[in-house]
Amino acid sequence: MSRLPRFNVPRVDYGPEEAAMRIYRDEGTARALALPNRGPLRLDATGRVAADILDAYREYGFYVFEGMLGADELADIEADVIDLLERAPVHKGALVDRQGRPALGVGCRGANLSWVRPLSDPLGGTAFAHGRHPVKMVEPDAPEGAPAHVVQLVLGSLQFSDACLRLYGHPDLLRFAEAVNGPDFTPFNEAVWIKHPRLGGSVAWHQDGWTHWDSPALDGDTHGFNFMAQLYGCNAANGLWVVPGSHRQGKVDLRAAVARCGSERLPDAVPLICAPGDVAVTNRQAVHGSFANTSDDPRVTINFGFHRRASVQGVRSGGIHNPVAEYDDAYIERRSRVIGYAIDARRQRFPLETSYHYAPFAGREARYRWTPEAHADLHDYNLEDLGI
Repeated sequence: MSRLPRFNVPRVDYGPEEAAMRIYRDEGTARALALPNRGPLRLDATGRVAADILDAYREYGFYVFEGMLGADELADIEADVIDLLERAPVHKGALVDRQGRPALGVGCRGANLSWVRPLSDPLGGTAFAHGRHPVKMVEPDAPEGAPAHVVQLVLGSLQFSDACLRLYGHPDLLRFAEAVNGPDFTPFNEAVWIKHPRLGGSVAWHQDGWTHWDSPALDGDTHGFNFMAQLYGCNAANGLWVVPGSHRQGKVDLRAAVARCGSERLPDAVPLICAPGDVAVTNRQAVHGSFANTSDDPRVTINFGFHRRASVQGVRSGGIHNPVAEYDDAYIERRSRVIGYAIDARRQRFPLETSYHYAPFAGREARYRWTPEAHADLHDYNLEDLGI
């Protein structure tokens, strides 16, 4: 049972549109569960991620790792997420939380909180993020008594949540990052997504990458991937939808795709179906998006991604995730310190686990101990996100 604070708003019957969505969700769920891309994260005799898992991920562009997080870790994450919401501004633009304390993110230069009008799609059909959300999703009417805005996204989350930092250092997830992106993989960015029941907004269909679509070296892994750990699980009503295999199709014409089917319900898409503690991994090049959460179920996703070093080395980027910058060796080294801190923070909380060893820091692990000084060092760390 979720302990997340809830808004007291009534359930709304959205009529024919909701009926069509129920059919779409049911059919999508059946398609998702029929795919051979879910199960525990297994290692082979050499300690590497099992080959069939990697094959399925590369075929479909996503995989659901079942049962990754235990009860203790989920409880830690839930406590931190509740704290994040308690510390959020009392309303969009406020400088204090509901108790009059300085609100989360006050004093930070980096972007930290993203708000959304209930059940709205703020990005679809806009020029935001290089226009990568070209088609607007349906926006149901907000329930009576709904707030003007709700928090949907907490960016730079590792500076605010030790539980999220420890998850970032999960040894098996980092082994998967190595298997896909090589032992010198680099960070991308980190966030907490919150889809409030009956209020959570849409994220219009899109592909994440923007720098390498025209590169002759483009392949299915060029723009990296995101892990999505599910605190309460997710379903077809509140979760992310993905078009299987679209990460291998280059830049997809989403306007044409929606026009062909006559609605934003892309016929080949499938939802992520996850239980609490499951961790999905989704290729950033895959077509993906989510619908307004008209259901009674909250969705909280701990999101963090990784890149190949070759995809970021020497790239001049920024804009969406950080100020424009060139990703040279010193920049990548500094941003990667978060991996070292996370590994040590996790070792302190779960000492019986076998910790991951991050190859670029071999012999220098002592520099990255998780201490109060390291915590202070993460202030505004997301100004150095490696966005491509």
